[in-house]
This record gives sequence, C-alpha cells and structure tokens, in this order.
Amino acid sequence: MIGLISATAAGAVARDRLAASWRGRAVVYDGPVREAVRRAFAECEQLVCFLATGAVVRLVAPLLVDKAADPGVVCVDEAGRHAVALLGGHGGGANALAVAVGEVLGAAPVVTTATDAVGVPGLDMLGLPVEGDVAAVSRAVLDGAPVTLRADAVWPLPALPPNVGSPEGAGPAVLHITDRIVGLGSRAAVLRPASLAVGVGASRDAPEDEVLGLIRDTLEEAGLSPLSVAELVTVDAKAGEPGIVAAAARLNVPLRTYPAEELARIEVPHPSDAPLAAVGTPSVAEASALAGGGELLVPKRKSRPEGRAAMATCAVVRRAPRGRLAVVGLGPGARDLLTPRARDELRRASVLVGLDQYVDQIRDLLRPGTTILESGLGAEEERARTAVSEARKGHAVALIGSGDAGVYAMASPALAEAGTDIDVVGVPGVTAALAAAAILGAPLGHDHVSISLSDLHTPWEVIERRVRAAAEADIIVTFYNPRSRGRDWQLPKALSILSEHREPGTPVGVVRSASRPDESSRVTSLAALDPATVDMMTVVTVGNTATREIAGRMVTPRGYRWQSATTAPAWETAP
Repeated sequence: MIGLISATAAGAVARDRLAASWRGRAVVYDGPVREAVRRAFAECEQLVCFLATGAVVRLVAPLLVDKAADPGVVCVDEAGRHAVALLGGHGGGANALAVAVGEVLGAAPVVTTATDAVGVPGLDMLGLPVEGDVAAVSRAVLDGAPVTLRADAVWPLPALPPNVGSPEGAGPAVLHITDRIVGLGSRAAVLRPASLAVGVGASRDAPEDEVLGLIRDTLEEAGLSPLSVAELVTVDAKAGEPGIVAAAARLNVPLRTYPAEELARIEVPHPSDAPLAAVGTPSVAEASALAGGGELLVPKRKSRPEGRAAMATCAVVRRAPRGRLAVVGLGPGARDLLTPRARDELRRASVLVGLDQYVDQIRDLLRPGTTILESGLGAEEERARTAVSEARKGHAVALIGSGDAGVYAMASPALAEAGTDIDVVGVPGVTAALAAAAILGAPLGHDHVSISLSDLHTPWEVIERRVRAAAEADIIVTFYNPRSRGRDWQLPKALSILSEHREPGTPVGVVRSASRPDESSRVTSLAALDPATVDMMTVVTVGNTATREIAGRMVTPRGYRWQSATTAPAWETAP
C-alpha cells in the first residue's frame, strides 16, 4: 500500500489526484503531519509526501531501521513540479514510484542513485539476492575500476559494464555469481542465482522446525547458500503438509508438487519401500528434486531428531541456467511509438540480435556492455538461429524486429528454432498497418486483413487466392511489401482483383515511412492509384464497400445497422 501525506491545501489537491488514480493501491493519512508520517511509515510499503524534502528527512530520520526493510519515500514539491526519490530508491521502489507519480501529476521524476544516473544496473536490481561488500563493488563498477567476475555459469542477467569481467587479479573488487558458500573479504560481493531445487519428504504432521532444520543443515554441510534455493518440491499427496508448507514460507520460496506416478518413473539412487507404500512412489525427496532436471548434489538425507525416528527427508539438485529470449517489436520507427515494455526488454538484455538498421534506431537505449550481433538484409534465419543459440548459452537475449515482431518479422523463424530449454517472451509492437491507419483516419473500422505481396517465400498463386478471397468477402486489405524494383507487377494484379468486387471510387490510403521523419501519405481511389508511386517502404490500405473519404480521411463505419443506405455496404442493402 502507498501512503499519501500532505500538509497544505495545494498538496491535498495533488494528493487526492493520486488517490483517485490509484484506487485500491493508495491510502490518505490525515491528521498532524508527524503522526501521519509515523503511521504510514509503519503500515505502508511506500510513501508519497507532499512536503519539502528537508521536512521529510527530519520526520523519517528517527523511523529508519534498515535499507532492506524501510519503505520507499518520494517527496513532491508544493507546485507539483518534481517527484524526488528520497529514500529506498531500489529496495523500496522509490525510483519507480517517482516515475509513476510523475506520470499522474506531470511532475519530473528526480532520481539520484548513481547506477540509475549512468544507466548501469545496480547489483541489488538484478533480480538476485546479493551479499557481501555490495557498496564497494558497486562503487568499483561505477568508477570503471577492474572487477573480477567469478561465475559458475552464465545467467540471463542484464549487461554489465565492460570493466566487470576483468582478468583475475586486475583489481581488488570481485563479484561472484554462485550458489556455493564462498569466503568474502572486503570489496567482494556475491549474487545468488536461483539454481537449487530441494526435494522434501515428510511423515504426517512432521514438525516445521524439523523440516526446515534438515534443509538448512543439509545446505550448510554441502556448502550451498539457502538464498539460491529456487523452490521446495514434493509429491502431490504432501501438498498441504503443514511442516513442508511452513518451511517453504520461511525460506520465501514456492512449493511445487508432482503426481506420485510421475515421480515413480524417475530413477534415483536411494529408492525405498516406505514412501511407495505411503504415497505411491519409491522416492519423494530425490525424485521430486530431479523431476525438473539437473544434477543431484546431495542425495537423500534424513533428519536426526533426538529420541525418536526421523520424520523428514530432503535432497538437493542444481539446475542448469535457462537462457531467456525476448522477441521485441520496435514499432514503425518513431521513438514515441516504442512501447515501455520494449524499452525494458532492451535494457534487460545482455545480448542484442537484429538487422543493422534497426539496431541503429535503439542503440542509445542499450546498457553499457551489451553485446550487439547485427547483420544485413536477407539474414533473417541466421539472426533467428544466432538469437536462440545465445539464449541456450544462458544469456538474456533481445531479438528485435520492426513493427510487431510476430507480423512478417522475426518471431516465426526464432520460435521455429527455439525449444523448451529456453524461456521465450514476446513483446508486441505497433505494426506498420496500425501506424498507417492512424495517419489515414479510421480505415480499419471493420473486418480487415494484412497480405504481403512479396512472393519471395510464398508462391504467387497462394497470394492471389488470398487477395481474391478478401475481395469477395468485402474485407479491408492492407498490403505489405507492395512493390520493389524487381517486383512491379504484383500490386497492379492485386488491385485488379479487388476492382472486380469494388467500385473505382473505393478509397485507398497510401502511407510511406509511417511515423518516420520522411513520412508521407495520401488518400486516393482504387481507379486513381498509380502503382509506380509505391515502394517497399509503403503500406497500401484498400477500403471495403462501406469505406468513405470524409474531410480528407479514410473512414470505414463500424455500426452498419444505423447507417443510411448511402453508406451501408452492398450486403446490407441487398434485397
């Protein structure tokens, strides 16, 4: 919950705007300001204070406990010009909150954390627990000083600056990425990847402390960090076992279960008749840990309570990193049509794969240290294979395409190459058809279809059949790849087919380089369109029988029932 606090009438107005925008997420704290801040600080995850920063500093200073536990605090000035992330920029989410406040109030977010200022990911913002001398290592990263990187494997992390990964001994700063317990001196930190799965078996009503104690002792004796535990795993029959459920909660990890028949098919080193009789599988701890794949690091261990039989077992498996492939649509070209999610994915990637001209569009958005693998036109399949290959190595990869990456772009070849061994994320983008339609007016107000006229990958006979079907069905058509220097007859042929079913005056929109600096557009007609004026940078949209040109714009009505006979399509007025 976000606590909102103000001291003046002007602050209350802005405060109430936030409260109205964030219904269910924010609560207003009234009354004396000092008491309101105290209560909100104790009860909320974040605070927005419409007060001077100096006043807020004095009010929250006595309340501070620890940067890992304190709420994020944002200050907004009396005029609503700035939203200052004052406390808990990363851990408390104040940096992101300042941006969110700015979006509602029109205030400029003020973020002063060093890593954000220079575009370098903070060690505490990589999505992994971090231990050690975090401040010293972060300082070395920011200063460009050599930082030795010691990683057990490649993990799908954002790009780290080039100075991270310096040769061994090049400098005193060291960053480990491991699930193992390592000795940490000064200027050393360790990131804990979620690499361990702990399989757990337990008798009915096994005590929570026995289950949790067994897990912690097992990890400690194996030299493994509990911060790298990704999940506890058991058999379906134990999904509600209180001791196991409580242990997962104490470790702050999910509990996953598998059917007994599935676990029974997994080969394990220590099968037993006891779990077979109790839950239908000869192994619970080892089999459940191995169910998701990986290397068995610690075979089944039993708890050792004093004076009675063991009631808990566990086994530990290390799972290989799963690379991540984000297929990102960049939109039609204008920076303001690049979605926030696409920006986030570009900055999350350590490897970027794309067409050279598309890479140039977003090069400035990439983090320092991002590996860029670019190639020219005609190398689509090579780029797809490269992106998947890099993801299989464990990297976080962004494969970029114009418009929406799933529309005549890179998603299809990439997903044809990708298997279940990597994670794949699709990031939608604004297509050329949608960008062109917005420029033309409202041509896509009813059923519409996009058809590529390029016969490089699709036989013309198939393309023609699709054009004819759209013509006969009176569907609005947007043509991609309409004409090139070596392919100049397909567009006239397609227009001829449409002319068999639509009037010569049917509006046609022509947009070149939609949303880019050299954008041009015009509305013409089916009879008047000169195909020679069209090229590969152009999108051509042909209306249906209801489409009209109104005030220079293409408009296809949506609600046919209330249209007059003069604007209704042919099938609506037929006897």
